Amino acid sequence: MSIADNIKRVQDTIADACARVHRDPSEITLVAVSKKKPAEMLLEAINAGVQHLGENRVEESQEKIPLVNQQVDQQPVWHMIGHIQSRKARHIPNLFQMVHSVDSLKLAQKLSRLTEDDGQPLDVLLEMNVSGEEAKHGFSAGSWQTDGALKEILWGEIEQILQLPGLNVQGLMTMAPFYDDAEATRPTFIALTALSNALSTEFKVSLPHLSMGMTNDYPVAIEEGATIVRVGRAIFGER
Repeated sequence: MSIADNIKRVQDTIADACARVHRDPSEITLVAVSKKKPAEMLLEAINAGVQHLGENRVEESQEKIPLVNQQVDQQPVWHMIGHIQSRKARHIPNLFQMVHSVDSLKLAQKLSRLTEDDGQPLDVLLEMNVSGEEAKHGFSAGSWQTDGALKEILWGEIEQILQLPGLNVQGLMTMAPFYDDAEATRPTFIALTALSNALSTEFKVSLPHLSMGMTNDYPVAIEEGATIVRVGRAIFGER
């Protein structure tokens, strides 16, 4: 199967998932996760209609993004989906149009300062660890509905982030645990949707995007409200 064939298959799967819950497929942004893949494969994906590409390492992105951008008529939208080390944050605004992995108040404050200097606002998503896995990055949000102290801390940090200049907070992101049965990821996606709704109500803000779902589970994520899915293996093959 070619990359173009794989993209068509993913798009068909997205449409099927939308049909099951009466959603319009145009509501879903497909981010082709291109980490560790060469520029040639990314160009093939762009030629097949992909408009959004996701990277997770700053060093790799510094080489790859300019190389790809200079070879296309219309540059793709670049999404940073990986953990950002504080010392590498300074490179983010010049490389990416959306950051999915704002996982701390400290990082948000640093990106805000950088975008103020640059003068160009940055679209960001707040990464939430709603599954409670210790190995996962993100704001601790596994028990916000039952743990009043945790909720107070989380709400306080988010309130500060929403007031930072230079950042357009567009929604939330999460990474579900990996299960052989994708159905087992559903509670994680339900939890993120509930958290997004609660925050929108509490702070009277629009949080239009939910970035959740990867190759193994993106149809379930769409059924539970995802607006952005991050698909790599189903498009580019194994890493």
